[in-house]
Amino acid sequence: MKLVITVEEVKGRCPVYKEGDKIVLDRGYQVNLQETTCICMHSLAAMMPWYVAIAKGIEPRKMGLARAGSQDNKAYVHCPDPCEITGGGTTVFSILRVEDS
Repeated sequence: MKLVITVEEVKGRCPVYKEGDKIVLDRGYQVNLQETTCICMHSLAAMMPWYVAIAKGIEPRKMGLARAGSQDNKAYVHCPDPCEITGGGTTVFSILRVEDS
């Protein structure tokens, strides 16, 4: 099992991510350096409260993290940068649990 975290959208200016970048966590917690594009420590803070629950199979809808009406089972979180105030950017991520083939 792995978690695939994908950059869905960048609002404002992010010096690290662009749309489509990925972070891959093997076994739900170990960074797969071969499949990961890049990592920003600030964005990890947004994922920390959720990655264990998602890895254990708790549905994003039950945690209020799914897109309304969606059945895709992705969780959505965003970077904590208050871009309107800092002039920076915030990045929206999807987190998807993927079973190994």
